[in-house]
Amino acid sequence: MSRIPVRPYLIAKDEDGQFRLTVRETRYNSQGYPLITSTQQEGTFKTATAARNFARTEFGAEAGQFASK
Repeated sequence: MSRIPVRPYLIAKDEDGQFRLTVRETRYNSQGYPLITSTQQEGTFKTATAARNFARTEFGAEAGQFASK
């Protein structure tokens, strides 16, 4: 079991070449096991930078909280 925290914002490129943003929330159960809930945001972005800017304005994301796929 990995104890490395999951970055809360995932930016992934889909098959059409558009970028999608997924917001991930990590909670821990009573034994300390991480439970991750992922919610893909509506809409697509032309660039990864546009997705980052959206996350900053809508969710208050900070540098270092992004992962890409």
